[in-house]
Amino acid sequence: MGMGFSFKPLWRLLIDKDMSKTEYREALGLSSATLAKMGKGEYVSMEVLDKTCNHFGVPLHEIVEHVTEAPEV
Repeated sequence: MGMGFSFKPLWRLLIDKDMSKTEYREALGLSSATLAKMGKGEYVSMEVLDKTCNHFGVPLHEIVEHVTEAPEV
């Protein structure tokens, strides 16, 4: 059983803002490694989430969503 986070809301937001992932990374001063983690739905620091919410003026749920996998039977 696994669970984690999806950054699909953020990717949709970037599309709405006509902003590439590279432009987003550079605007917030994030590392390539951080962006790669987000692409794989891995954990990133609260600081990254805070910077992102502040940059776009949106609440957390517009950046990330929690995903729970169905339990194995």
